[in-house]
Amino acid sequence: MSAPKYLIDTNVLIGLEDPREVSPEFASLLQLAARHGVGIFIHEAARDDLARDTDDTRRRISLSKAAKFPPINRVRGLTSAQLEAEFGALPRPNDLVDATLLHALKLGVADFLVTEDRGLHDRARRSGSDLARRVLYVADAVLLLRSTYEPINVSLPFVEETEAHTIPRDDPIFDSLRDGYPGFDKWWIEKCVRGMRKCWIVVDEGKLAGILVRKHEASSETDAKTPATRILKICTLKVRPERRGTKLGELLLKQVFWFARENNYDLLYVTTYPTQATLIDLLEYYGFHCTYTNRDGELVYEKPLPPDALVPSLDQTLFDVARLNYPRFSVAPDVQAYSIPIREEFHEVLFPELVFRSQPDFFGFGGIGPRPRAPGNTIRKVYLCRAPAHIRQPGALLLFYKGKSRNPPSQAFTTLGVFEDLTLAHSLEELRRLAGGRSVYTERQLLDWEASRENPVKVINFLLMGHLSPTVTLAQMMAGGVVRGAPQSISRLSAEALQLILRELSFSSGVTAPTGKLP
Repeated sequence: MSAPKYLIDTNVLIGLEDPREVSPEFASLLQLAARHGVGIFIHEAARDDLARDTDDTRRRISLSKAAKFPPINRVRGLTSAQLEAEFGALPRPNDLVDATLLHALKLGVADFLVTEDRGLHDRARRSGSDLARRVLYVADAVLLLRSTYEPINVSLPFVEETEAHTIPRDDPIFDSLRDGYPGFDKWWIEKCVRGMRKCWIVVDEGKLAGILVRKHEASSETDAKTPATRILKICTLKVRPERRGTKLGELLLKQVFWFARENNYDLLYVTTYPTQATLIDLLEYYGFHCTYTNRDGELVYEKPLPPDALVPSLDQTLFDVARLNYPRFSVAPDVQAYSIPIREEFHEVLFPELVFRSQPDFFGFGGIGPRPRAPGNTIRKVYLCRAPAHIRQPGALLLFYKGKSRNPPSQAFTTLGVFEDLTLAHSLEELRRLAGGRSVYTERQLLDWEASRENPVKVINFLLMGHLSPTVTLAQMMAGGVVRGAPQSISRLSAEALQLILRELSFSSGVTAPTGKLP
């Protein structure tokens, strides 16, 4: 069994080797890799890029630092024209380097590429979802290494609602905010503390690990440009540096998405500086778009949440519709739906927020209430199976059915997802790569699947849309005459079965059918 190889971009090398203080997630990347025998490599093309630096002293220093990492050499005879045909236009030398790195990744020479370059992430995404999932930000690479090799004694943090005045102003989570925003303390006291602004916080091991401050705005007082009546501003979204790589940012963003849906907001918006590449990439992936730059140099990102029907454009798949309009999705007549049976032990791994959930949800769909909840940190998830069925429609609805269980719910549909794609893993290496960026499985668990050419593992990628509350039981489905028994494998749900589930759920305006109403 070969250890995975992580290829790092020059911006990661600079982050690791710069004379400035190394950020916690960069340090964790090297520590985890060294501890578990994971190789960290640099590509020959990246080293050549460093060699083009016209500053002699800086060039020598950079190359000496790059020499600490084993190289991945170029493919002989590979031309820029070939790379351009595969990865798009390459107008600058840096673009050629980016395409060369992606080519090495696609060949399988490396398992994952780690880069903070948003442009490289965008290029990978345009080249296909399989490749994009293997291009990671540093924090995501740290998360993957931790979840793969160090799954024991990791406590699930809670999301808790509180007011700004309850949070000590000298908490370390605010240190970097002060560095980037000299007026932070004044703003915090005058606007947040005195205004008793609502916050969601994540507390892990007794420490504040993440915070999101929100503010309700009317159209007469907002800085947003998109016309809207009910507006929700994300004033601050911050994860403590040493807790990056645990998907807490995505968790807090999921919280605000589901809250906005259930409370009928028309618009979400946030301001951020251009240097926040990871946050901007996450915002754009879920449909935020930059409307303007304010006088402080911040980019204003806005996401409309209209109640109108979702109508895909000709160049959009139903999955892209769900992703860009998250947490809304299409229930048009041509949308397929599938039941996904899942055993209790795997259900608890994939959806930990539902484990022993005993308190009723206040908003019906999604588990958003005033009490803390244990999160499943990601919106983007992966499910492994060997079911004989195939799902081919991006954007199909996935209804996860929890079979007979010791803990409630039992024999019920619990969770709704939107299908992205399905791929086959024929080896541990392929399984590691395909499941990597979203995996909740350890290396040992991946090994236990024994993926082979003769017995491949199906890797299903999907978006978590929410948890059904109340759940839809097998008894309800059978009483309605839409199923004859418990699903034994992945199977297509009839239109009647889907209609019954949708009627039972009593969705808010966050979900619309083509007519603007649920059937």
